[in-house]
Amino acid sequence: MTFESDSLIDRKRLKRRLANWRLAAVIAVAGVGLALFARFDSVANQNHVARLSVNGIIVEDIKRIQALGRVARDRSAKALIVRINSPGGTVVGGETLYFELRKVAAKKPVVAVIGTLGASGGYMVALGGDRIFARAGTITGSIGVIMQTTDLTGLLTKIGIKTESIKSDPLKAVPSLLEPMTDKARALIKSVIRDTHRQFVAMVADRRGLSADNARKLSDGRIFTGAQALSNGLIDAIGGEAEARDWLAKKHGIATRLPVRNVRINRGTKNLFGLVEEMFGKTLFSERLRLDGLISLWQP
Repeated sequence: MTFESDSLIDRKRLKRRLANWRLAAVIAVAGVGLALFARFDSVANQNHVARLSVNGIIVEDIKRIQALGRVARDRSAKALIVRINSPGGTVVGGETLYFELRKVAAKKPVVAVIGTLGASGGYMVALGGDRIFARAGTITGSIGVIMQTTDLTGLLTKIGIKTESIKSDPLKAVPSLLEPMTDKARALIKSVIRDTHRQFVAMVADRRGLSADNARKLSDGRIFTGAQALSNGLIDAIGGEAEARDWLAKKHGIATRLPVRNVRINRGTKNLFGLVEEMFGKTLFSERLRLDGLISLWQP
């Protein structure tokens, strides 16, 4: 009986010790978790300069708009640097990004840094910055709007194909690949191009402090080097991100020692097409094939 009692007492003691070790382990794991969370939260809320990269063809991008909204609301993001390397894209894509940058600029400084190329719609995006930097050899400008079409009716006739369109009015669905463009349709398209171009020119005049006449002269579609753009008032200074940081420090007191954090654009799960593009890359040609509507694009 004594042996059994001692054994029972020993088992109870062992259980208590195991329970104490389990409790200690849980407390330790919880402590590590809290420490990691605190560290992550501290890093996440650390003062920094945000950086948005705008590369390739510019189109409407709701995920990028949402990301810029987060930057605007983030008090730890003291400024936004927009790095641009783009020939442009759709007019609406560039216009939308421009206005989103101006929303951010209402709360914190925004600096545009043009790299190799920032033309047409790419330059429109740069206008969203409070200051524009570019390299001396940067290609920029190309301020204009274009709509392109092709008349395939001659080719189709040669191979024995006849097309016919039944529409409510003659100006419906013009321009079309399957019918010659009439003078009336051409005049309509030109009026749309002129109106969109007028809006672009007004944006240049307003953001660059140029007279309407001077803005129109510079908005005839020509390209400029960064050095030429500077002499014509289209950019503010020659330089890159380092010069942009120096300007932020001098103008807004944002220390150059603050880290730069890339703006994360949450695109979710990619579909099969997106995964193929990621594996093999997108060619500029394939991107241009997907552009719809009016485009503001430099096409060498």
